[in-house]
Amino acid sequence: MNPFKYLLCLSLIVFLSGLANAQVGILKGRVTSATEAKENISVKILGLNKSVKTNQIGQYTFEQIPVGNYEVVFSAIGYQSKKERVTIDKDDQLLDIEILLSESSLNDVVITGVNRATELRKSPVPIAVLSQKIMNQSVSTNLIDAIVKGIPGVSAVTTGPNVSKPFIRGLGYNRVLTLYDGLRQEGQQWGDEHGIEVDEYGIARAEVVKGPASLTYGSDALAGVINMIPYNPNFDDGKLKGDFTLNYQSNNGMAGSSLGLAYIKNDWKYTFRATGKAAHNYYNKVDGYVYGTGFREYNLSASARIDKKWGFSKTALTYYDNLMEIPDGSRDSLSRRFTRQIFDNGDDIKNRPIVPEDELKSYTLNPLHQHIQHYRFYNSSQFKLGNSDLNVLIGAQQSVRREYNHPTVPAQAGLYVVLNTLNYDLKYNLPDFAGIESTFGVNGMFQSNRSKAATDFPIPDYDLFDIGAFYFAKKSLGKVDISGGIRIDRRNINWNNFYVGTNAQTGFGQQVTANTPGAELQFPSFNKNYYGLSGSVGLTYNLSEKLLIKANLARGYRAPNITEIGSNGLDPGAHIVYLGNRTFKPEFNLQQDLGIIAYLKDADISIEVFNNSIQNYIYQSRLTDAAGNPVVIVPGNLTYQYQQAKARLYGAELSINLHPSQLKWLTFNNSLAYVVGLNKDESLLNQHGQDAKYLPFIPPLQIRSEIKLTAQTTKGTFDKPYIKFDAVFSADQNRFYALDDTESFTAGYGLLNAGLGSGIRSKSGKTILDIFIQCDNIFNTAYQSNLNRLKYFEYYNSSPNGRSGIYNMGRNISFKAIIPF
Repeated sequence: MNPFKYLLCLSLIVFLSGLANAQVGILKGRVTSATEAKENISVKILGLNKSVKTNQIGQYTFEQIPVGNYEVVFSAIGYQSKKERVTIDKDDQLLDIEILLSESSLNDVVITGVNRATELRKSPVPIAVLSQKIMNQSVSTNLIDAIVKGIPGVSAVTTGPNVSKPFIRGLGYNRVLTLYDGLRQEGQQWGDEHGIEVDEYGIARAEVVKGPASLTYGSDALAGVINMIPYNPNFDDGKLKGDFTLNYQSNNGMAGSSLGLAYIKNDWKYTFRATGKAAHNYYNKVDGYVYGTGFREYNLSASARIDKKWGFSKTALTYYDNLMEIPDGSRDSLSRRFTRQIFDNGDDIKNRPIVPEDELKSYTLNPLHQHIQHYRFYNSSQFKLGNSDLNVLIGAQQSVRREYNHPTVPAQAGLYVVLNTLNYDLKYNLPDFAGIESTFGVNGMFQSNRSKAATDFPIPDYDLFDIGAFYFAKKSLGKVDISGGIRIDRRNINWNNFYVGTNAQTGFGQQVTANTPGAELQFPSFNKNYYGLSGSVGLTYNLSEKLLIKANLARGYRAPNITEIGSNGLDPGAHIVYLGNRTFKPEFNLQQDLGIIAYLKDADISIEVFNNSIQNYIYQSRLTDAAGNPVVIVPGNLTYQYQQAKARLYGAELSINLHPSQLKWLTFNNSLAYVVGLNKDESLLNQHGQDAKYLPFIPPLQIRSEIKLTAQTTKGTFDKPYIKFDAVFSADQNRFYALDDTESFTAGYGLLNAGLGSGIRSKSGKTILDIFIQCDNIFNTAYQSNLNRLKYFEYYNSSPNGRSGIYNMGRNISFKAIIPF
């Protein structure tokens, strides 16, 4: 090549490179709050879809930014979002800012129910957030109980203190999708008699979507979503931090302890937690100690996360092990003292022996109990692809459930099922186009359930494959934020012929092959696909920074679960024989939500109303014969048959939280939740009238009030001590499903609670201890919640004291201490 031409080309390249370099610049800076550097603050340049997070010393950097004028947004959970204008030229541009703690939750960033992390104020879907701090200040024996006490519109069906199934606005079971760190929880949640397999001490935050969330998650989110988010460490590099929690509750002697550790080194974050809890039977003044409600629970969890310029990857595993007794409510007819089963064949409920007093307060579990184990392993990763990113979540779960109901052979499980699930979830956040943020996603699961060495078989061995795809978009137009999308789902459920027979040696049932003498076909083969089309559209109108109006219209979808279509047998832990219907169609609902939220100088006010119409609603109804007598297939156990009909639910939630600006130490929080559930089966209504008018398991009107006094400064060694009084008022539930005595009237009640707590500081000013003391049901009120399944554990038509069923827990004092280190 001619040397002159070579030099000319080289000069041209250098010139063009310099010209290119002259057209881009660098933006960097530092984020602080109250003079402290803040890590993990999101920094986004609007219009470029470029975002980074601050490092451990609060610094951030953008490189290769085209010259021009931009708006930069700084945001994080618990802080007020801040927007700054900046001009980028060929020189480095420095932008240091200070962000302030948020006085309201409107600016909280949430990750549940939307395509990517977004501010609460921008979401038209009703979403509530509960922090670990608030959960620590309540008495609970499981996480769902803590959420129920903190979020209006959320309730729970309970079977003793350790079993709570979440309901949102009157809908529960498979209609509420529970997530752990974004991974859907699969643990045979269709059952009544065991709860959510999550360590309550390991959850740093809970986010609740109230309303159909099928758009993002597909089936099983008809009522909403509860996302339980574990702790994510955020402190200086090279340090090991942790906490040790001790908790004791007086009513059932519940003793719990939990050790958590976290370590950060370079780009890696590690966590570990181990928890143990044990309790004997709980107490109330009507029943005394309720036999069969003791439990023991153990949890282990660990995670490792790496953050790089290309994104992040987190791998985690959890182990849950719960042994809990099975209550059945059998008693002596005169003394009303609890009795226990000691025979299999020849058992006479009316002649069972009375449980000795010393056993009622023993931590030793009785032979009739459940053993539930849950294993979870998953990886969540994000890959940054220029102005877009790909999010991948892969998880494997195994749920092992054994119910021991044979007193003569305690080691023989009545129910023994193993559920294996592989979850997959891919979301691609597209580059912003014309101010539109959009996401395309595909998610679903593979699932198989197998019975092992059992004697009772309420459901068949089945396989399930689930897949769905969705598109979601949102855009801000001045004061209006608009979002919505569409989704399509397909679910296949199938099983082969399932035969049962009798074990000649034990007399118990067993699974057999088709050619075994005496074999009975309990579950004929089944193969069916279910399809669902769902979507939503909504908007938030920002009248001002402090006043918003939200409206949302959503269509949800839910495929029938395995018990609803396939059950045909006794579930020992529930003491119920379930009968399903394989002709059931998927549920579809259309829900309208309207909300007004105001964050004023001295008060936060919100009102949310909803109307929910459901096609093909599935519910349980007690089975009776032509004469109206209860059908008894297995002696001592109720028989329920699933039904399907149109339904409508409507209601409202109101919150008025007062925080006078001149009295910063005072808060007065009030909430009201109201829902009505109507059965719209015209033929049933024409035949049975009022008895069939309402849906089962609908919570009554409930009002909660809390007055709290919190010191704004440190008082000696006490760091911002507080004292609070709160009350719960539950109205009569006279709107119940009375057909065939499925439900009965539930009287209203009022409970008064009180608590206090404080951080304890050393002389150097470091917090060395957090203490919380709480007393629930101060006056030891005897009451029954209409969502308490034990209310219906009764063997007699009448009793000497005029009481029927089992009552809820009496007075309970909780002592909790958290030692950070």
